[in-house]
Amino acid sequence: MTVEILTPDVVLYEGDAKYVGLPGSDGSLGILNNHSALVTTLIEGEVVVQNDNDKQVFAVKGGTVEVLNNHVTVLAQ
Repeated sequence: MTVEILTPDVVLYEGDAKYVGLPGSDGSLGILNNHSALVTTLIEGEVVVQNDNDKQVFAVKGGTVEVLNNHVTVLAQ
């Protein structure tokens, strides 16, 4: 799946991922390939982007996430 993590000032991440972990406002979320469509808000925490041998962690203060057709878009604060 493709992932974009965007802030008002900069693109933090743009590329492929096998797993995305998110601090959802109703609890932690784990997104894998072929996840159902989803739009939700985020709270302060860490967004984890993981591939086979690579794991990147991004701190966010909140925001929103949209999952649609194997594309994850995070609009972070």
